[in-house]
Amino acid sequence: MSDDDARRKTHTSSTVKNRYNAKVYAPLYVQLPKDLVARFKEKCAADGVSVASVIRKAIEDYLTN
Repeated sequence: MSDDDARRKTHTSSTVKNRYNAKVYAPLYVQLPKDLVARFKEKCAADGVSVASVIRKAIEDYLTN
């Protein structure tokens, strides 16, 4: 496989993933104070969890209550 083939495959793969993500996911934008975001990211890193997973769980909990 040449370098061109590898790049083409990566590009195609990214295109397919982006198309899937656009169909299945919606972005959610918030603006929060920088110090709050920094503390949140530090806590997530310390706990070994992703920022997205914490936010997703909070939204799911909110919707079920």
